[in-house]
Amino acid sequence: MFIIVAYDIVENKRRTHVMKTLKGYGFHVQKSVFECYLNERQLRRLKAIIGGIIDNNEDSVRFYRLPEELADQVDILGLGEVSKNQMVIIR
Repeated sequence: MFIIVAYDIVENKRRTHVMKTLKGYGFHVQKSVFECYLNERQLRRLKAIIGGIIDNNEDSVRFYRLPEELADQVDILGLGEVSKNQMVIIR
């Protein structure tokens, strides 16, 4: 599955922790956006980890699930490219 993860986290320490966690699962494509290729088990694990980091009263993390074939239909203006389905080492 092609997953877009976008986050808005108030506190710097939590934001850094979430960003470092996501680096183990996907590709950092913008300040608060990652592209990930995950199966259901990996997605559940990632959501559980991030759920333990964030403050539900202050922070927001969104997971957009897309079929992998839609990754080829992402349009980018300016710098960057869509992450290719590569194996990511999960820490």
